[in-house]
Amino acid sequence: MKKKEELPTCPVATAVSLIGGKWKLLILRNLKVRPWRFNELQRDLEGISQKVLTDSLRQMMDDGLVYRNDYHEMPPKVDYGLTDLGKEMLPIIDALADFGNYYQSIIK
Repeated sequence: MKKKEELPTCPVATAVSLIGGKWKLLILRNLKVRPWRFNELQRDLEGISQKVLTDSLRQMMDDGLVYRNDYHEMPPKVDYGLTDLGKEMLPIIDALADFGNYYQSIIK
């Protein structure tokens, strides 16, 4: 996790720094439902590269929003899910979805 002095003073800027960008929001949207394996996420998030997905997941793990569960099996099995802190972001995701649905309904 980042240290307090590394965060912007504005709380909105802090939240945006955690979920900013196209891919992090979509990753959170998927993890909202259940834990996902890496390849599942990559297939579902059409257009995301392996590097960007890896970097995004690592950043969200460093920020305490996502966990990585390694089952120590052969063949390797790893999945990613939301931490309790990550689940606190779900109302933001829901609000964005609500607005997106509203916007789509008024522009038809």
